[in-house]
Amino acid sequence: MGRMSVEATNPTDKAAQRGFLYALAAYLIWGFLPFYMKAVAHIPAIEVVAHRVIWSLPIAGGLLIWLGRTDDIMRALRSPRTLMMGALTAALISINWCVYVWAIAVDRALETALGYYINPLFSILLGAVVLGEKLNRMQIVAIVLAVLAVLILTWENGGLPWVSIALAVSWGFYALFKKTLPIGPAQGFFLEVLILAVPALAFIGWAQATGTGHFGSQSATDLWLLVGSGVVTAIPLIFYANGAKLLRLSTIGIMQYIAPTMIFIVAVFVFREPFSSERAVAFALIWVALVIYSWSMLNAKASANAITSSQ
Repeated sequence: MGRMSVEATNPTDKAAQRGFLYALAAYLIWGFLPFYMKAVAHIPAIEVVAHRVIWSLPIAGGLLIWLGRTDDIMRALRSPRTLMMGALTAALISINWCVYVWAIAVDRALETALGYYINPLFSILLGAVVLGEKLNRMQIVAIVLAVLAVLILTWENGGLPWVSIALAVSWGFYALFKKTLPIGPAQGFFLEVLILAVPALAFIGWAQATGTGHFGSQSATDLWLLVGSGVVTAIPLIFYANGAKLLRLSTIGIMQYIAPTMIFIVAVFVFREPFSSERAVAFALIWVALVIYSWSMLNAKASANAITSSQ
């Protein structure tokens, strides 16, 4: 009987292990992504994003063909509502990408790390405001600490840390509206880059025609870096989608701090960006807020499991 129980849990354990490896690979790629973006820092952010879109398209399309899910896309293309929601999420992800690429290029990687740290806290606030979800005391404390951190950085900078806020807000709304798309994550990503491909191609064509484009006109290195931008965009998103499907929400919730932590380390110790005492205090407040948020999430999961097991 004991042996049968162990064997029965093996498929679930193996699925969780696969999910963990998928998610870990995604977060590690995102953590190292600033190095790639530094390599294309001499290229305008909008041109880099346009190439991220174009070269993500064949990868996302190839995945759908392999999965046999092309019918989902055909149905989505015939649905005005799906197309409208796809256009909205496509606009939000393009804003997020543009801000991120530009920030890395101008030595503001530290602000991107802060933005992705703030993101889960902004998401629970968004859930409360938009969806009417109730916040517990620990979550309220975590949000207050995050707001305090933003206020400290605002005082230090003489203005709002708009890069961090733009990244958190654009990704938060992207995740919120992504849930309304009546198709899977892989199909949704393909639909988004398909919609964005039209303006992206138009911009690349205009840049090349006016001699300002970097696709092959400057160096072979630029050409391959721009082509590769599609790979470093699509692959981690595909890994993440597969990992999220196989892992508990609480596990993904904890793992999401891997990428911004790596970006923080790279920004401070490799890119040597300024790290003042005010920034140190602000990041400390964010880290405390995230510990409180994670603790509340794990407690909620443990309580739910206890209720389930007692029934």
